[in-house]
Parts: sequence; C-alpha cells; structure tokens
Amino acid sequence: MNALFGSIPPQISYLSKLEYLDLSYNQFSGKIPPEIGKLANLKVLHLIQNNLNGSIPEEIGRLNLLTELVLPNNHIDGSIPSALGNLSNLVILFLYGNELSGFVPPEMGNLSNLDQLFISRNHLTGPIPPTFGNLKKLTILIMFDNSLSGPIPSELGNLKSLKNISFQHNNLSGSIPASLGDLVNLTLLHLDNNRLSGSIPTEIGNLTSLKYLQLDQNRLRGSLPTSFANLSNLISLFLRENQLTGPIPQGIGDLINLETLQLNTNQIIGNLPQNICHIGGSLRYFDASNNYFVGRIPKSLRNCTSIVRLLLGGNQLIGDVAKDFGVYPNLEFIDLSHNRFYGRISSNWGQCQQLHTLLLGKNNITGSIPHEIGNWNQLGELDLSSNHIVGAIPKEFGRLISLERLRMNGNQLSGAIPFEFGSLKHLEYLDLSSNKLSKSIPSNFGDFVKLIDLNLSHNNFSEGIPAHLLTLSHISKLDISYNSLDGEIPLEINKLESLVILNLSHNYLSGFIPKAFEQMRGLLYIDISYNELQGPIPNNNAFLNAPVEALQGNKGLCGNVTRLQPCNASMINKHSSKKGHKVVFLLVFPLSGAVSVLLSFLGFFLFKQRRRTNLEPKQNKIEGHVFLSILQFNGRTLYDEIIKVTNGFDALYCIGKGGHGIVYKAELTSGPTVAVKKFNQPLHDICENRFQKEFLNEIRALTDIRHRNIVKLYGFCSNVQHSFLVCQYLERGSLSLILGNEDAAKVLSWSKRLNIVKDFGTAKLLELDSSNWTSPVGTYGYIAPELAYTMKVTEKCDVYSFGVLAIEVIRGKHPGDLISSLSSPLAMENIQVKDVLDQRLPFPTVQVENELIIVVQLAMKCLNVCPQSRPTMEMISKVLSTNMAHS
Repeated sequence: MNALFGSIPPQISYLSKLEYLDLSYNQFSGKIPPEIGKLANLKVLHLIQNNLNGSIPEEIGRLNLLTELVLPNNHIDGSIPSALGNLSNLVILFLYGNELSGFVPPEMGNLSNLDQLFISRNHLTGPIPPTFGNLKKLTILIMFDNSLSGPIPSELGNLKSLKNISFQHNNLSGSIPASLGDLVNLTLLHLDNNRLSGSIPTEIGNLTSLKYLQLDQNRLRGSLPTSFANLSNLISLFLRENQLTGPIPQGIGDLINLETLQLNTNQIIGNLPQNICHIGGSLRYFDASNNYFVGRIPKSLRNCTSIVRLLLGGNQLIGDVAKDFGVYPNLEFIDLSHNRFYGRISSNWGQCQQLHTLLLGKNNITGSIPHEIGNWNQLGELDLSSNHIVGAIPKEFGRLISLERLRMNGNQLSGAIPFEFGSLKHLEYLDLSSNKLSKSIPSNFGDFVKLIDLNLSHNNFSEGIPAHLLTLSHISKLDISYNSLDGEIPLEINKLESLVILNLSHNYLSGFIPKAFEQMRGLLYIDISYNELQGPIPNNNAFLNAPVEALQGNKGLCGNVTRLQPCNASMINKHSSKKGHKVVFLLVFPLSGAVSVLLSFLGFFLFKQRRRTNLEPKQNKIEGHVFLSILQFNGRTLYDEIIKVTNGFDALYCIGKGGHGIVYKAELTSGPTVAVKKFNQPLHDICENRFQKEFLNEIRALTDIRHRNIVKLYGFCSNVQHSFLVCQYLERGSLSLILGNEDAAKVLSWSKRLNIVKDFGTAKLLELDSSNWTSPVGTYGYIAPELAYTMKVTEKCDVYSFGVLAIEVIRGKHPGDLISSLSSPLAMENIQVKDVLDQRLPFPTVQVENELIIVVQLAMKCLNVCPQSRPTMEMISKVLSTNMAHS
C-alpha cells in the first residue's frame, strides 16, 4: 500500500511490453485512461480501492492476453462495456463496490475461461443473461446488492464447476430453477432478499456439498422438501420471512454440522425437529419464532450447550420453563414469549453467564420472582410481561446494573417498588403497568438518566408526582394513568424536554394546568381526562388538537377547543396570577409540511456558527431595521404593505400557528398573495449582532432553492418590532394536515406518496457545513437519538429524519410507536411492509408494492440506532432514482 495520488497518466501506454500492472490501494483519481487499451502484452490489471471514476474504457476489450481485470472499490460508473466479452483469456473479473449501472451485457457469456466473477454492490439492472450458462469453467458467481430483475436462468444448471452463487439483495422474481440441483459442487447458494416465488425444488436436496443456503425474505410457498435431510454438510440454513407451510422434515434435526437454522416468520406447523442439536450437534443460532409450532420442546434442546441464540416466540409451544430448559454456558439471547409455557421462573437462567436477553412474556408463568434474580447481573433485557407472577418485586433487582429494558406489566405484582430499584442507571425502557403496585412512585426514579419510555399505569400509586421524576430529560413517553396520584401537576413539567406522549388520566390531580406546557414544543399527545383539573388549557398543540376524550372528566377546564367552555376573564386572570416561571424560547420546526421543511433549514442557520466568505446581500437598513430586498420590490416598501394588508398582523388574517410563530395571509396589491411567518420574538432578542450578516447571507442562499416540495422563500425582515419570513402561499396546507385528514389522505394515493418520498430523497438543496453546529434544532420524534448526548449535527442526523419522514408518508401517521419497538437489529429485520402501510388506502398493486418495499427497507436502514450504519443521502438518492418508476 502506497499513497500515490493524481490521475493515471495516458503515457502509461508507452510501456508497450508491460504484462503486470498493479496500482491498488492508492489514492488515484480521475478516469481510467483509454490508452491502457494499447498495452497489448498486459495480462494483469489491478486498480483496487482508489478514487477512480468515469466509465470502464471500451478499449480494455482489446487486451486479448488479459487474464485478470480487478477494479473493485472505486467510483466507476456507467455500464459494463460489451467489449469485455472479447477477453477470451480472462480468468478473474472483479468489478464489485462501484457505481456501475445498466444491463449486464450478454457478451460476457463469451468469457469461456472465466473462473471468478464478482460484480456485486453496484446499481446494475435488468436480467441475468442466460448466456452465463456458457461459462463452463466458472467456480464463483457473485452479483449481490444490485437491482437485477427477472428470473434466474435455468441455464446456470450447466455450470458444473460452480461452487458459490450469491444473488441476494436484488429484485429477482419467478421460481427457483430445478436445474440448480445439478450443481453438485455448490457449497454456497445465497438467493435471499429477492422476490422469488413458488415452491422450493426438491432437487436442491441433491446438493450434498452445500454448506450455506439462504432463501430467506422471498415469497416462497409450500412445504420444505424432505430431501433437505440429505444436506449433511449444511452449516447454515436461512428460510425466514417467506410463506412456507406444512411441517418441518424431522431429518433436519439430524444435520450435525448445522450451526444456524432460521425458520421464523412463516406458516410452518407441527412439532420442532425432535433431534435438533442432539449429542455432537453444533447448533448455535436457532430461530423458529412467529410460526404455528405446537407441542413440547425437544429433549435434545435441553442439553444443547452450543446454543447462543434461541428464538421460539410467537408459537403455541408448551412446557415447563423450569424443567424443559437447561443451563446454557454460551446462551446470549432467548425468546420464549407468546407461547403456552408454564411453571415458575427458574434460577437456572442465572447460571447462563453470557445471557443478556431473556423474553418470557405472554405465557402462563406463575409464582413469585426468585431472589436469585440479583445474580443475573449480565442481563440487559428482561421481559416477564403478561403472565401470572405474584408477590413483591425483590430488592435484589437493584443488582441488575446492566439492565436496559424491563417489562413486567400485566402480572399481579404487589407492594411498593423497592428503593434499590433506583440503582438501574442504564434503564431505557421500563413497563410495570397493570399490576397491583402501591404507595408512592420512588423519588429516585429521577436517577434513570437514560430512560426513554416509562409506563406505570393501571396500578395503585398514591401521593403526588415526584419532582425528581421531572429531571428525566430524555424521556419521550410517560404513562402514569389509572393510579391514585393527587396534588397539582408540578410547574417543572417543562423539564421533560424530550417528551412526546404524556398520559396522566384517571388520577386525582387537581389545580390549574401549568403554562409551562406551552414550552414543550415536542409534545404531540396528552391525556389528562378524569382528574380534578380546572382552568385554561395551555396554548400547546397537544392540548389544542386533543380529542375530547383526552380532556373530559375534569372540574372545569376551559379553552377555545371543541366541547370546552370559553375561558372568562376572571379564570384567565386567576391562572395568570399563579407563580410565574421563566419562558425559554425554543426554536423548533416540524418536518411534516412543505413550509415546515423550509423553516427547519432556517432554524439550523440561527444556531450555526461557521467560517465562510461573507456574501453581501442587497438590503436596506433604516433606523435599526434590516430588510432584504424581495419580490423585485424595495424591502421597506413591501414591509409597509405587509403591515397594511394584515392590519398590523390582525388575528383575522391568521391562517396557522406554530411553536415559534404565527402565519398570516397577505394579499399584496403590488404582487402575489404571500404567507408571512411572524416570529413570536424578534430575532434581535435571540441573536447576537455578529450573526446578523451571516444569517442574511443564508437567507439569500435559500431564496435560490427550487424544489416542488419546498415552499419558495421570497425574503426576510427583521427589526426591533417584528421578524418574519415571506414565503410562497399555497392553498391546500401541509403534508401533515393532509395525512391527518381521513378524506384528504385517501386522495394521496400510493403513487403520489412514493413521489413525495422520492422527491425528498433526491433533492439537493444546499451543501451545508454542519461541523460546528452547537445546538440541535428540530422536532422531537424526527431528530436522531444520538443528538441527545453528542449535541453534534451530522449528515447522518438528516438521514435519520428522512427515514422518519418516509415511514410517516407511507404509514399515514408519525411512526413514533414503531420506532420505539426497533431498538434491536433483529426487530428491524422482522418489520414487514404490511406493518407500515396506511390502512386507509387499498392494498397496492404488485409493481407499487415492490417500490414500497424498497422505500420501507431503505427507511429502516436510515433509522438504525448506529449512525455509521445508516446510508448516506447520496446513496438514498441513487437507490430511489434507480428503483422508482413514478415521477
């Protein structure tokens, strides 16, 4: 490895006797010079992992002596030249990890000496050429991560030397050719993540050399062939997420080399394989969840000491959890939920020293929680929900210091929560709802600094809401409904700055609702029904848009919402005379509507500091006023007209309210009708003077944006009295309003929604330097989770927001509840398209469904909790541009 850079000089063609050229692992850029085609004696050309771009020169097809052409991990684009089919001596062709597009040329079937072909991780489309059946010497065929379509050619069955086939993550359709069963030397067959249908050919059972078989995430039907019991060398078998039915061939349990068996999310019936992981077995990963398995656990599984992950949830299995499972020294994850297991919780689980996830929810488990649970200090997730567990919560729970997710809801636990419970500092999710717990909510719950979701509803907690509980700055969902809590709602409620959902209903809370709620711009849902609250409801969208059911059953609430009486002056004055509190101006902008998208950019600019060359915008400065010239008019003139036609921003002209300002409709006599977004607070009050010129530079840049899903910004005004934006006026409102309206949402068809996602995914607005942003700005529920602790805005934050928005458009509502369930990669893998479709629309056609699958899978990748694992916006744009037909 060297560090050579620059372009490959065309003069390299002067080396006329050159036979071997390897420039790999350098920093060469630019195009591959076509002059390389003049190196008539060249046999080996390696250009691995540089920064080369442009297309593959046709001239390379003249290198008749070439045996190795290796160009992976560059930025080469364009199509694969058909001229490569002339390289009759070629043995190795590696083009993977580039940006190649278009069809695979049929002429590649002429490469009669080809041994290895790698063209994975590109953007290739169209069918796999049937001419590949002529490549009789081919041993490895790798084409995964493209957009190939059409059937798998049956001619591939002629390639008797073939050892590896990898076609996963494409759009291949049709049935699996029975001719693949003739490839007796095949050791690896990966066909997963396609659209293959039909039954699995019995002939696949003839592949006795096969070690790795992946057919998962397709549309395969029918029973698993009994011939699979012949695959004695099989190490991994992936069949999950198909539509397979019938029983599992019992002979599969005799495959002693099997390490991974994934059968989950099918419609398989009958018993689990009785000899699974018998003596001498190697089974490490077994997933049979979400099927229709019945009966008892195989005895062989009790002694399966090699097992690492065991997932049997979502079946109808029976057995005693204390007797039918053994001690597994390597076990890390076990899911027995949603079955019919019974018995008491065994202390054996504590002897599984590697166990970090134990899921026993929705069974028939009885008895109390053993005190030995304190020895399970390696546990990160524990689910005992929806069973018949009784007694008190042992104080030994406080020793589970690694616990992040705990669900014990839906049992008959009683007594107080032990004080030791507060030691669980890493808790992110806690659900103790629907039990018989009593006394006060422990004050040290405020020490759960990482807590995101807390549910204590349907218990008998008493006394007030502990003030320390309001220090949970990361919590997004809090449900303490159906208890016996009394007293007033603490004024410090606004400290829950990440809160999205709050349920305080069915308690004995009294007094006025704190105005502090008006600062909680991220709050989307509130339920305060059936308490003893009175007075005005806060000016917060969660209250203003709440259904009547969420406010009913109180003493005397008032406000300008349906079914509430208007507030009289004495009530308002009484409320206002309560102890005041400092109002903190928080500038957040929703991402759900077109105007909102634009305002999000402006919010970012307000908090951004960066070095850049100042652009001097043309502006007028009059007596402390700052006007940006807009609409071909003098800024001062337009300012005066806006004040005039809105009658000094009279409420009569108000067309909408946001968290940071009010939108007015201004019908200009000198120009078009515009929307004027007036900030609640002049920007002079919140921005230092040294940012004024920089802010105006950014506004000038935004006026140049042209995109059909982003409202045109005409200009901006800031002075000591008013600060406002002047935008294009649109009649039909925001995307959020349309999705929230039953009739309007139905008009927004699947094709239109796909267009919206595509437009947002492929728009290139501004190239922003976000490296020095010092404050995250955005709507809770859309901003990336890592912002809570890094306070650093990156492109990956935008990617996360796009993922939320894409799912919201497809689903028809914000996916907050869905996102909260996607804390693990396994949960993400189990999400199916049908789970996120807007049920108000008819089921899509096959073509549209295929495009929806692409969008949902892409959005799921965007929502990965690990920022580095998310795609880039450039990758998103390319995927959508390549795979989406709607425009």
